[in-house]
Amino acid sequence: MLRQVTPGRYDAYEALLRALATPSSGHVWMLLWQGRAGSPDAQYGNMEVDGFGYAPCVTSAQELSASGWNRSYEVVDGVDAARALYPDHYGLWLNPHAPGGGLGIPWLDLRRLATGLDRQPAGPLRLSEPAIEIPQFYALLAQNAHRTPAVRSLRRAWVQPSLGAPYLAIGLDVYDTSPPAVDAVRAMMRQSLGAVPDGLPVSTVAMSDEHDPVAMWLRANARPFYDREAHGAVVPPAPGSGHPPAHQR
Repeated sequence: MLRQVTPGRYDAYEALLRALATPSSGHVWMLLWQGRAGSPDAQYGNMEVDGFGYAPCVTSAQELSASGWNRSYEVVDGVDAARALYPDHYGLWLNPHAPGGGLGIPWLDLRRLATGLDRQPAGPLRLSEPAIEIPQFYALLAQNAHRTPAVRSLRRAWVQPSLGAPYLAIGLDVYDTSPPAVDAVRAMMRQSLGAVPDGLPVSTVAMSDEHDPVAMWLRANARPFYDREAHGAVVPPAPGSGHPPAHQR
C-alpha cells in the first residue's frame, strides 16, 4: 500500500489509513529513543519534516531489520499510536529508512484514525466562505439559535474534502455542554434543516474542538452570522446548570 501512495492518489492514501485502522493489519513498530517497551521512561523517537513533528516507525519485523535500528522498539496498534500522538500535534512517519524516505501521516489524519475515519472529512480540505445563497435557512437557524440559550454564536464554511462530496459546515459555539443543552442544540438544528434545499449536505462542528481543522479555520477566518452577545441579550447559564467553571474550559 505504501508503494501505491503517490502525490494526488488520495484514494490509495485513504486505503492506507483504513489498513492502519484495522486491528488485524494495523500494527506498527514504534522506534524508542530511550527506555524499553512498557517501561515508564519509554519515549518514542521524533523527527521534523518541513517544520512538523513526527514519530518514526516501521511497518514490519522485516522493515525493522532493514532499518538497522539498534535500540528498543514497541509494537502497537495503529489506532493506539494515533491516540497517543495527535493531541501533541505529532504525526507518524512510516519507514523513514526506505528508498525515497518513507511516508508521513500528519497529525490531523492521526486524529481521524483515533476518532473514526468516517466521522471526519478526508483531507487535505479546501475551505471557503459558502457561495450558495440560502438566506431562509440562515435566518431560520439564527432565529432558532436565539431561542436556544446554550448557543453563543454560529459560523459557516464550505468544505471540500479530497474524497467525497462538498458540504456546508455550521460552527456551533455554546456556553453549556450539559446533556440537556446538547439535546436543545440538536433540536435547534433539526428544526432548521427543513429550510435547506434538497441534496445539500449540512454538518455541524464544535467551535471548542481545538483539533478540528474546520473549527480552526472558522475561528481564524469566519465572522459569526449569529452572535448572541452582539445582540446584547446574553445571560450565560449560572453555575450548576452545566456551565463549566472558567478554570476547566
